[in-house]
Amino acid sequence: MFAIMRRELAAYFRSPVGYIFLAVFYFFAGYFFFANNLFGMNANLGGVFSGLYTLLLFLIPILTMRLLSEERKNKTDQALLTAPVSLTGMVLGKYFAAVFVFATGLAVTLVYALVIASITSPNWGLVFGNLIATLFLGMALIAIGVFISSLTENQVIAAVGGFGVGLFFLLIGALRAVFTGVLGSVIEAISFYERYYSFSLGIFSFADIIFFLSIPAVFLFLTVRVFEKRRWS
Repeated sequence: MFAIMRRELAAYFRSPVGYIFLAVFYFFAGYFFFANNLFGMNANLGGVFSGLYTLLLFLIPILTMRLLSEERKNKTDQALLTAPVSLTGMVLGKYFAAVFVFATGLAVTLVYALVIASITSPNWGLVFGNLIATLFLGMALIAIGVFISSLTENQVIAAVGGFGVGLFFLLIGALRAVFTGVLGSVIEAISFYERYYSFSLGIFSFADIIFFLSIPAVFLFLTVRVFEKRRWS
């Protein structure tokens, strides 16, 4: 798994993808911080994380679109299928490489928190709540993107598919006001926003943690099944 992860990390920065992702992430995070905190004279970083919440929907598919679709297009997936590494290890290696790049971008918010701390006392509970919420959200969207990438050799289709599925999970909570009963409860249960919002308030719920960990587990499991089917087909 670690060999695959190192290989993917190197691939991110041999191509423009890693640099583009981090450059765009830092640019918008910096803009949100300047507009909401420095210019707005506000010690609450909630505005920065709120902006990142929407930004991830567009950036994560760029990070994941090539992970498996490129292997399939270049016919190098057969080498991976016969490599001395388990399919689970291969998928996890690619997944954690993308998570590492994402976390590298997200770490800049800690710098912003330290800048605020040098001026006044931030609410560290809210800072870490938003940070963990955004990390969990990114990990879930990356897992979805990895799964979509395993289904096609076209990177554009992988990016659009990852965006579409991510948009579904992020916006489905809006339907909660329309449906009631069991269906309404199901919608509320799978809504990313409902879980994310609790973390952003500094409320750490065991159920929300399990939910955000189960999303990557489910989609990575499905990705492994896709490759198992391909191995024996």
